[in-house]
Amino acid sequence: MKEFKAQSKKLLDLVVNSIYVNREIFLRELISNASDAIDKRRFMSLTDASLDADFGIELKADKAARTLTVSDNGIGMNEKELEDCLGVIAASGTEAFKKERGKTDGEQLIGQFGVGFYAAFMVADNITVISRKAGEQSAYKWESDGVEGFDISPAERADAGTDVIIRLKADGDDESYSEFLESYRLSQLVKKYSDYIRYPIRMLTEKPIEGGAKAEETTVLNSMTPVWKKPKSELGETELDDFYKSAFRDYRAPLINISTRVEGAVDYTALLFVPSEPSFDYYTKDYKRGLSLYCNGVLIMDKCAELVPEYLGFVRGVVDTPDLALNISRETLQHDRRLVAIANGLEKKILAEFDKLLKNDREKYEKVFAQFGKALKFGAYDNFGANKDKLKDLLLYYSDADKKLVTIKEYVAKLDEKAPILYACGETTEKIAMLPQIEGARENGKDVLHFTDPVDEFIARMIEDYDGHKFENIASGADNGKTKSAEHKELLKRMEARLKGKAAVTATDKLKSYPVCLAAKGDVSLEMERIMEAMGGGVKAERVLQVNLDHPIVKSMDGMDDDKFADCVTVLYNEALIAEGYKTEPEFLSALNRLIGGASCQTENAKVCGGDKKQPRKKPAAKKAAQSATTDKPESGEAPTEGVDK
Repeated sequence: MKEFKAQSKKLLDLVVNSIYVNREIFLRELISNASDAIDKRRFMSLTDASLDADFGIELKADKAARTLTVSDNGIGMNEKELEDCLGVIAASGTEAFKKERGKTDGEQLIGQFGVGFYAAFMVADNITVISRKAGEQSAYKWESDGVEGFDISPAERADAGTDVIIRLKADGDDESYSEFLESYRLSQLVKKYSDYIRYPIRMLTEKPIEGGAKAEETTVLNSMTPVWKKPKSELGETELDDFYKSAFRDYRAPLINISTRVEGAVDYTALLFVPSEPSFDYYTKDYKRGLSLYCNGVLIMDKCAELVPEYLGFVRGVVDTPDLALNISRETLQHDRRLVAIANGLEKKILAEFDKLLKNDREKYEKVFAQFGKALKFGAYDNFGANKDKLKDLLLYYSDADKKLVTIKEYVAKLDEKAPILYACGETTEKIAMLPQIEGARENGKDVLHFTDPVDEFIARMIEDYDGHKFENIASGADNGKTKSAEHKELLKRMEARLKGKAAVTATDKLKSYPVCLAAKGDVSLEMERIMEAMGGGVKAERVLQVNLDHPIVKSMDGMDDDKFADCVTVLYNEALIAEGYKTEPEFLSALNRLIGGASCQTENAKVCGGDKKQPRKKPAAKKAAQSATTDKPESGEAPTEGVDK
């Protein structure tokens, strides 16, 4: 027996227990090795026709012997290569072939690090490899239990190629290795990991026939040709939609598809899709984003989150590159510069496609934005606005004047120089349209953007300035009207005193038919206060009650007695709260009832309103004058006047 080289026991333990965390991966690794072996022989057959063959890979399960065999008719190995490639862990024959042949011939090859073969020891207690090198007559057998070393001896094989025979471990209480002898399970794994291997993967399967019997037939398990490898000219919308529905288990066609092929420092092909709507768990913490990552048609990772930024996590698709290794770990992927380059390229491509759609097919882009606009908005705000410049022109907001969605760029195009970008916050456009300040903006011919998502105002604060135009909340306390006289100033002070610190009181010219509105000054707006409160925070806005001094109700408050004035201020303040979507105060209804009751008493009959406090009846003017003449007391020292003639 020959011993493994390169610290075999430690390295083999690392390969089996650390690099691979999913034991089913072993079949992917063996099939990928077989594909590489065939590729090498096919490359060589270009200059030596005798090496050409009907290339393919075969799987054979023997339940009685508990063995699974993976066979290929590739380049094969001689005795020295068996020792060099399988006896030295992390020695890659494929990597050596790439260096010898260069990138042109080697770009389709998969293996790189020479450790994939040893993944089979996760499920095997013994592995036998029988191989015959193409162009040579002798075959050799390599055998090992994966512990101390290996044996190499002469063997028989009719043709060039390699058989890898793994004897599965015995089943335990918590482990079942027999599943890898079942046809349905092998077919499932090939479909999952190796569906796009370019050579047919064949296996004998049982097919029911008449009378309840079964017959064996050879079945090709893989589809071989990836959709994303086909030229665009050969791909139709129907084929792409069918691929999407099948690959991502969605009965609905995608909204759009994006394909790209990049050659350069990193080569990759990508086929991406935007679903018709988010998955049911998209906006939950359980959602896992990511694209399917392939290496020459072999699945490396089902959902590689590193390929798309979080704000584009709704995008589905596949990325195929020859520049990554199958056995690369997730931790390594996170820091792999090639993967970073691919991710950056995909992000730019997706955003460029969105921009093109916005300009050329507005209706379709609005459908995309309706489903995933929130994700783009959070992308603009996340990481302290790192992506705001990439995304700000893709954001859509409802225009109060145009009654449709517009971009910030389209809104700014209508503004005078340095005029602010006005916006209003609310749960819906319908509620925003009822804000008191909106009426004044319309009256003055100003457009207002509707911010209906909690993140909208934070984005505005993050962008701050768009082509010299500042964002301004119409519910801010900054733009106040001027008091018209000393009496008005006194009125505002009196109102503020009655509010007892709940809000400052200022005049405003933003209102028309409304007497008051609620605003905020400082960095925290009313909308931000609500958001922080929902998140359990204690951040409060500095409230301002803005007063329309021209309104009849406000004018009538001059000279009111203190009690009625206090009730009037309470009602007006709570009216402003209601308009902004806040709850009213407990004293609101009592104050309202007193005001209504007082108004009624002024118009109703005194007997009805005054109870047992009877008011004296008015006398006719002539009678009142006569009575007055006889009863008036004279001034001191004067004689009494005589009564009038009857």
